[in-house]
Amino acid sequence: MEFDDLYQQIILDHNKKRVGYGLQPGGFPSHQYNPTCGDELTLTVRLSEDGSTITAVEWEGKGCSISQASASLMTSEVTGMSVVEFESFANGFRDAMRSRGTISLSEDEYGDLAALSGVSKFVARVKCAMLAWVAAEDSLILTRESLN
Repeated sequence: MEFDDLYQQIILDHNKKRVGYGLQPGGFPSHQYNPTCGDELTLTVRLSEDGSTITAVEWEGKGCSISQASASLMTSEVTGMSVVEFESFANGFRDAMRSRGTISLSEDEYGDLAALSGVSKFVARVKCAMLAWVAAEDSLILTRESLN
């Protein structure tokens, strides 16, 4: 199996078996909508009591396999991560997505999220891959504000 086939399978698997799917009451959800293709997603980031660690990511949404897989893959990778690590991680993901294929996500650092590296070559699909990340950053801001 070639890498492109493997990456496609990872995306399809996460589109079907969505990690973190299902919102619980409470928290500070962020709803994001992509008017270009109709993808939409509501996502909540939950933090430890001291606000330093992501303890859970919960989401619901509908849209293309890229947007849904990106949310699932992100949830898998960032749960348990410190907020500081997440901010750097999210910036690296954004840089790769905006690179038009010049920056690939490292499997060592990004795990199965590397399967989304090829999306950056298709400008119209970058918003699909970024939707959950924008929601996570927004929910994180709202959650941290509530702790202050």
